[in-house]
Order: sequence, then C-alpha cells, then structure tokens
Amino acid sequence: MRIVTLILTVFIALAFVGSALAVPAGKTVEFKDGAMGKVIFDGKVHADKGLKCNDCHTKIFPMKKTELKMSEMNEGKECGTCHNGEKAFSVKKDCGKCHKK
Repeated sequence: MRIVTLILTVFIALAFVGSALAVPAGKTVEFKDGAMGKVIFDGKVHADKGLKCNDCHTKIFPMKKTELKMSEMNEGKECGTCHNGEKAFSVKKDCGKCHKK
C-alpha cells in the first residue's frame, strides 16, 4: 500500500510541476532584448489560434524558459519550426511581430 501511495504522490507532484512552468493566462514570458528589441511570448496568442501547450512542449521546447537563438530559428528550429512562412509568419521576414523596441 505504501508503494502505491508513493507512486501516486510522485505522479501528482510531476503533474503540478509541468503546469507551474507554463505561461498562465494573462501572463507573458520576456526574452532578453538585443539590437532588435525584446521578444515577448504570450501563450494566449497561440491558444487563440487553436494551439495547445503540448503542440510545442516538449516536442520543440523543453518545459522551461530557454535562450532563443535567431540563427537556429532561421534554420527551422525553435520558433522557426512553425514560423517558416508556410505554417505561420516567417521569422526571417516579419521581425516586428515578435521583436518590440
């Protein structure tokens, strides 16, 4: 009985850890600003387009904030996986949609 309780406790704890790292409604994640300006990610914008958190996490991104690199996006990685000009606007052409001065 103790092993079942332990397994259940671990399972519940892991479920809450994953949701605690998500961007809750009304909140954003800001990425450091460079020459082009900071990038603000708002999960609601993506949810309003019909996307779910697990569409990107953990397939494209881990469940924690990471440093984004334009060079990798331009190669079709990270945000560039979808933002390729076909599925969504291009990271190569529509800079102002993400970068805010």
